[in-house]
Amino acid sequence: MADVPTEAPEHCPGTQSDSAGKASACAGCPNQNICASGATKAPDPGIALVKERLECVKHKILVLSGKGGVGKSTMTSLLSRTLAADDPDRNVAVLDIDICGPSQPRVLGVLGEQVHQSGSGWSPVYIEDNLSLMSIGFLLASPSDAVIWRGPKKNGMIRQFLSEVDWGSLDYLILDTPPGTSDEHLSATTYLKGAGITGAVVITTPQEVALLDVRKEIDFCRKVNIPILGTIENMSLFVCPKCKNTAEIFPALTGGARQMAKDLDIEFLGAVPLDPLLARCCDEGKNPLTDMPESPAVAAVKNIVSRIVEKCEKNERNISSAE
Repeated sequence: MADVPTEAPEHCPGTQSDSAGKASACAGCPNQNICASGATKAPDPGIALVKERLECVKHKILVLSGKGGVGKSTMTSLLSRTLAADDPDRNVAVLDIDICGPSQPRVLGVLGEQVHQSGSGWSPVYIEDNLSLMSIGFLLASPSDAVIWRGPKKNGMIRQFLSEVDWGSLDYLILDTPPGTSDEHLSATTYLKGAGITGAVVITTPQEVALLDVRKEIDFCRKVNIPILGTIENMSLFVCPKCKNTAEIFPALTGGARQMAKDLDIEFLGAVPLDPLLARCCDEGKNPLTDMPESPAVAAVKNIVSRIVEKCEKNERNISSAE
């Protein structure tokens, strides 16, 4: 299947439509000829390759946010570290598909590491014995190098990550995505559907400007049939590292994520306070679970992870009973 045009006409009929490449809206589109040829309707061989590679991965979870700056990458690292720390026999991996802004190598403390290739594929970088990471950040000459790619190249990179990384047997594969609902999200959804997406965790902050974009993200999930495990409200309160008093830096004037979750009929997984020491810990690539175990933010994440695990295990039981 060819990639969706990066500059599609406003009224593009879609690559799977009988009018693909033939409608008046297609005039001038750089992909008009390939769409008209019918090549876009052929099955993408990458879907089968991804399904085969991820057969030994139990749960695939997308971490989404409609807006940048809500702490999605930090939350991804905390969720994955907590999942791995809770059970040494639980194998967890993080796939950073934020192609233009890969943050996971820094927040997980493996900046500057390199990936190696063998006959079985790329080997991810290990943070702990049961926690590994793959990111385009490992493939760049410098962390400050810009990735200036159009959609098709981004999509090809994501397909390679999903089909060519030797993940081994995993209990959880957590995908850190960029903000929005663009190429990376569509590509990951296309390839993971065949392998089975467990669900999405949506990250937001309390203020309405973030909630507006998160509502679009939830709408995206429903349109492409991604189950929503729930939403997390990050930076719900500010916790002073000295006196431990709290204050609302971002007031939830419309009820925050809790009210939004109620309105949209999704689960509110929990609220994580803003702790500047935790932010510094992640910036330095340290593990907040061991460096600051008494942080209220760490306690909140642990409760959220318990709920996510409970939902994933329930989903697994339902699938087994259906079979």
